Amino acid sequence: MQERATSAVISPRQLAADVAAALLFSTRLPLPGTFAIIGADIARAGWALPVAGAIVGVISALVYWLARVSGLPPLPAGGLAIAASLAATGCLHEDGLADVADSFGGRTRERKLEIMRDSRVGTYGVCALFTSLLLRSAALASIADPGLAALVLIAAHMGARSNMAMFMRLVPPARQDGLSVGVGTPPAGSAIAAMAIGIAALGVGLGPAAGACAITLMAAVFALLRWLCMRQIGGQTGDVLGALEQIGEIVILLVAAAGV
Repeated sequence: MQERATSAVISPRQLAADVAAALLFSTRLPLPGTFAIIGADIARAGWALPVAGAIVGVISALVYWLARVSGLPPLPAGGLAIAASLAATGCLHEDGLADVADSFGGRTRERKLEIMRDSRVGTYGVCALFTSLLLRSAALASIADPGLAALVLIAAHMGARSNMAMFMRLVPPARQDGLSVGVGTPPAGSAIAAMAIGIAALGVGLGPAAGACAITLMAAVFALLRWLCMRQIGGQTGDVLGALEQIGEIVILLVAAAGV
């Protein structure tokens, strides 16, 4: 029993390795040293995805705050903040949203999966990207206090990534190969920890009432996207995870803008 208890303790070095794996998986931020990660590393590090989101959020929030205190109006400042997040992530999640929007209009499951792997972006994908960028920038611009907007940005990036590990647990991969298969299934504890971190971030960043509203709407999005991707392609892919993150960001920012 003593040996089991000791092995369950995660060392600070392992925690740092998990955060590094989450950053390498979901961003394009340079890390000092050389890291090589495999699917098992990413699955174990599912809890750290909101932490990676916090780092992206801090970068975006800093750009927004600097733009506002420099005298820029809210809308262009919001656009710059979103652009900073795009640079930090390499547009990974936006690419997933566009691919899902294009592919789910296909006739067969095989054709939908083929469209997802096509690097070209179609009309639905372009419209989805435009809508995402517009809603996020406009919602951010509608928050009058630059400090509050910066805090909301950090919470949005954390909350939007907090349910990705659980989605990977509850929805099987749609393909026999690809990103989702390579990552595998995150441990239950890791997925639950990620959601707990996201819930805490939303409670702090948006306040209890707005945070609860955002969590409820994200749960509805989670259930709807799970049903939709099972019906459309029989499971989830990396693109579906990207779409889940994007919709989560939009929901959180809209709730904050509404001042619930």
